[in-house]
Amino acid sequence: MVGRKDILLVTGMSGAGKSTVLRTLEDLGWEVVDNLPLLLLDRLLATPLPESAEGNQQPLAIGIGARTRDFDPERIVNRIQMLREDHGHDVGTLFLDCAGVELERRYSETRRRHPLAPDRPASDGIARERELLTPLRRWANRLIDTTNLTAYELAQQVRATFAGDHRGEPTLSIMSFGFSRGLPRNADLVFDMRFLRNPHWVAALRPGTGLDEDVAAYVAGDPAYEPALAQIESLLLLLLPRYRAEGKSYINVAFGCTGGRHRSVHVVERVAARLRGAAFSPTVTHRDLTAAPQDSLEGAALGTPGSGTKLE
Repeated sequence: MVGRKDILLVTGMSGAGKSTVLRTLEDLGWEVVDNLPLLLLDRLLATPLPESAEGNQQPLAIGIGARTRDFDPERIVNRIQMLREDHGHDVGTLFLDCAGVELERRYSETRRRHPLAPDRPASDGIARERELLTPLRRWANRLIDTTNLTAYELAQQVRATFAGDHRGEPTLSIMSFGFSRGLPRNADLVFDMRFLRNPHWVAALRPGTGLDEDVAAYVAGDPAYEPALAQIESLLLLLLPRYRAEGKSYINVAFGCTGGRHRSVHVVERVAARLRGAAFSPTVTHRDLTAAPQDSLEGAALGTPGSGTKLE
């Protein structure tokens, strides 16, 4: 059997938020299986994880409930004990509870039928299910009452409880680009660096890029450079934890200049270094770094020297 370490059984009252919990755990990097028949659990645990998984350490969340085939709470409790004692798995059980009146309201709003009362009032199914689930509720080592929680608040609580040290971290990408070649389509935040002096108009610097020391020094020598970059970095350090708390999976930050070879390239390298120093792990991309410099592109937008554009 594969040496899986962390297994979480997610169960509870139908309509209490199991789907929300499982979706959130999946966003956090868990492997998620819903309504797996108990007879197939051993087969699942014996199946190797895909190559993309983080070794054998990817935690597993299994959703079980009244809709699960061969659902038997007593057998499930016995199976949990066996997984712990015989195989050494760390198995937890999360039980989602909710007041009957609130569950009735949710079923009424969604016009769904309770799985245990397809031809009777939802209240009958709720009462029957509550009695059926008593052994699991008693056994569970985690309980969340969702009576007064929105789906958003439940997801936030799950993230806070199960994210772990690094699991659920968003993928942070920082890109340089040239406005003359179009905006990145997937950018969440765009910063315009065209207010900085442009190395393109210095003949000795034009062939270089923002990765070169002399070009970087020229850009950094602009009086507006340090105060502007300091504020941008402070803004990112404020926003990135908030995006993470909101469960955002991807954060794409783009810095643009006219051609995408000098100013934006240097700024991206500086900002990435600052974020790494603050324990973030950005992926850096220079979209237009290898594009050939063109005077017409550099000057077209702003009427800079050599562009042929008349300044009013």
